Amino acid sequence: MAEHEEKKQEESFMEKIADKIRGHDSSSDSDNDKPSESSIKAKVFRLFGREKPVHHVLGGGKPADIFLWRNKKISAGALGAATVMWVLFELLEYHLLTLVCHLLILALALLFLWSNATTFINKSPPHIPEVQIPKDPVIEFAQALRFEINRAFAVLRDIASGRDLKKFLSVIAGLWVLSIVGSWCNFLTLFYIVFVLLHTVPVLYEKYEDKVDPFAEKAMHEIKKQYAVFDAKVLTKIPRGPLKEKKKD
Repeated sequence: MAEHEEKKQEESFMEKIADKIRGHDSSSDSDNDKPSESSIKAKVFRLFGREKPVHHVLGGGKPADIFLWRNKKISAGALGAATVMWVLFELLEYHLLTLVCHLLILALALLFLWSNATTFINKSPPHIPEVQIPKDPVIEFAQALRFEINRAFAVLRDIASGRDLKKFLSVIAGLWVLSIVGSWCNFLTLFYIVFVLLHTVPVLYEKYEDKVDPFAEKAMHEIKKQYAVFDAKVLTKIPRGPLKEKKKD
């Protein structure tokens, strides 16, 4: 009887071990079947098809920090300075040359009076620093501007060559909308609006991107669907130029 009971205990013990091994294998298989968080994030739709953070899309560095309010003092200062300039030139109808001349008159008068008053009050004259424009930043800015202008010329040349009808229509529509906006306000107001949007839209999008991206995905899907209908009914019926025919051959 004792031997029979020992055999039963051994069999039950072995069955428990086998059950544990099966349970571990099934759990590992289920874990492998579950998609990883990185793969889920990779499949999430992002606005304009971006795969990098908003900070990196804006170019990184100090400009991106200002637009995303990483340093609130600098961002608020830049936005405040732009607002003051817009109020002076647009609302108060100040002219740039007049403003510069008045500021120079005020600064020179104060420094001149202060320099001469120090002889009467026995104080040291004000230290006026020597201001010089550094060479390297100016060259870097000129090279960057030259590169962007050349790239814009290349894009315009590519559009005018008639190779991409979709890009041509997009640029024409964008220029038409810009011309309408330009008829509503002058260049200074338009520049100020763009400046304010750059200081508000990116930071709001970065904060609420998980809510904005699903709506953007639906909108992009609807736009593509409408464009497919327009392409089938209109664009495909337009006669193609010689470049298209050569490309086909």
